[in-house]
Amino acid sequence: MEKGNDEVDKLKSKFVSAWHNVKYSWVLKSKTSFSRNSPVFVLGKCYHFKVEDEETPTDNSSFESAEDEIVMGNVEAFRKDFASRVWLTYREDFPALLDSALTSDCGWGCTLRAGQMMLAQGLINHFLGRDWTWSETLSLQPLDSETWTSTAARKLVASLEATLQGDRPVAPQPLPQPQGGAEEADTHLREVYHRTVVSWFGDGPSAQLGMHRLVELGRTSGKRAGDWYGPAVVAHILRRAVDEATEPDLTGISVYVAQDCTVYSADVIDSHAPRPGGPPKLHGEALMDTRAVIILIPIRLGGEKINPDYFNFVKGILSLDYCIGIIGGKPKQAYYFVGFQDDSLIYMDPHYCQSFVDVSTSDFPLQSYHCPSPKKMPFNKMDPSCTIGFYSRTVEDFNRISTELAKILKPSAKEKYPAFTFVNGHGRDYELAGPMEKKEWPFIRDSRKLGATAGDFVLL
Repeated sequence: MEKGNDEVDKLKSKFVSAWHNVKYSWVLKSKTSFSRNSPVFVLGKCYHFKVEDEETPTDNSSFESAEDEIVMGNVEAFRKDFASRVWLTYREDFPALLDSALTSDCGWGCTLRAGQMMLAQGLINHFLGRDWTWSETLSLQPLDSETWTSTAARKLVASLEATLQGDRPVAPQPLPQPQGGAEEADTHLREVYHRTVVSWFGDGPSAQLGMHRLVELGRTSGKRAGDWYGPAVVAHILRRAVDEATEPDLTGISVYVAQDCTVYSADVIDSHAPRPGGPPKLHGEALMDTRAVIILIPIRLGGEKINPDYFNFVKGILSLDYCIGIIGGKPKQAYYFVGFQDDSLIYMDPHYCQSFVDVSTSDFPLQSYHCPSPKKMPFNKMDPSCTIGFYSRTVEDFNRISTELAKILKPSAKEKYPAFTFVNGHGRDYELAGPMEKKEWPFIRDSRKLGATAGDFVLL
């Protein structure tokens, strides 16, 4: 009887995954327009699309990111930068998650995916630098609804008829060795790091930062596979995932999560110290005797809706070169915010169901981990609950970050209170409780008020 229930659960998971694929993939066909007359910011980099010698520019001229082939100003540089960010979306047909029959995170895993994307950006900054771009970005194909209409029904029938599989073994494969001079070797090394970072987020039990691992760690916060995760809980799950990772390359980085909208400087500095028993790490050409720190700050920018007084604050944050983005979105729909133009946020959308990719092979395809189509959302649609991320390579970097952020954090006359604060000393000096892993107040609200439907999407 128990086996029969498991089969029913698995079939139900298949149908739910197919429905969410319909619900979430069609919206990608819409184009996103960018003004030629306003700068575009992406994680601290600024792009201008306006052509300097254009005779009569108009305010309503736009650049359509998905299909427009006319390159003007910094459009190509923007495309390469955006598409080089690691894109982590819903996946289907992966090994069943812990203590469940779920083989897809469609419909519930968007906040975890947004958190993965922000963490991936921190790791890209750490291993490859903010200026790194993937050489194949401009060859990526635009996404549209054909991805579902032409293949999903056929895949669903095939998957239901196929023998339901258990966990798929993941075994590391040797990478091909580079041939040629120093430049080729450097290019190869960068591609190795690129591929390695992506593989850490693979959808299998052995992936250090993958969905299986995050769901397992979420159990300590009272979460299970299929539950909705808020941005604050995800921040703590990411911290534990990195702290407990066994990959040697991950021992050179740590994650600090702010408590009650307060960053305790001494705690961050302690996080920069090498992991106990860990050897110094080689980064680039320098031997690093400290760890880099990814700083995650769960905050709330208003009550039931975002306070408009915080719009400029969010713009200021996304204009910083050490910002690694924001886990945010609309109620019950998480996005990864990476930039803005005028009064719209630019984001990467995890609500797109793709097939499982076996990242254990040395040449697994990378195309589905990079998004060619940026999307925009008005600031006033942003849910006030979010988590901001920064990357600090050294203690000196952190001192610079805290000094610069203090200027942005100065409250306005209307707002009166900063979004978060920096305080000297350790959190324990203020007799605070432990990390907020089993609660998210005030970062979540009554779930009965947060129902989401397909109509919640904004077609831009």
